[in-house]
Amino acid sequence: LHAGRGGCHIPARFRSRGGRRPAMLVHASCAARDGEAVLLLGPPGSGKSDLLLRLLGLGFALVADDQVRLAAANGRLWASAPEALSGTIEVRGIGLLSGQPACGPLPLALALRLVPREAVPRLPEPRRYAALGLSVPEVALHAPDASAPLKVALALDVALGRARLAAGAFAA
Repeated sequence: LHAGRGGCHIPARFRSRGGRRPAMLVHASCAARDGEAVLLLGPPGSGKSDLLLRLLGLGFALVADDQVRLAAANGRLWASAPEALSGTIEVRGIGLLSGQPACGPLPLALALRLVPREAVPRLPEPRRYAALGLSVPEVALHAPDASAPLKVALALDVALGRARLAAGAFAA
């Protein structure tokens, strides 16, 4: 595995100010593309690590697997791996890979709630994932679907204003 076009540059605006930032750990996985992170949320067995592995295959970069550190800085949420887990990813049936290139902290642009297929609405209402007094758009997704990685890429493009929806999860 290798970091894709997601990039591992830590923006100066995150590094520039000293002191402690409000932070928390979340049971989740996280990938990034073009310097913007996507948080994968769901209960154990929902497919977080598997979807993360498929995203890496599409050129996303690894931020964290199993646990994600979220911090609030400069009006945004920032995602990174806890130091002890940096560069590791669980591959069910193979094992825990270590020493993988990992990015972060990176700004969080989107949260995906991994749910059973019947819980994914055809035309969802806008939702937000909130942490540390900040929020990002949240979308429900069924991780095992073959199209799930492409839906992640599309949702990220919409969240970043690179694509538009007429109605749905990001409609105003």
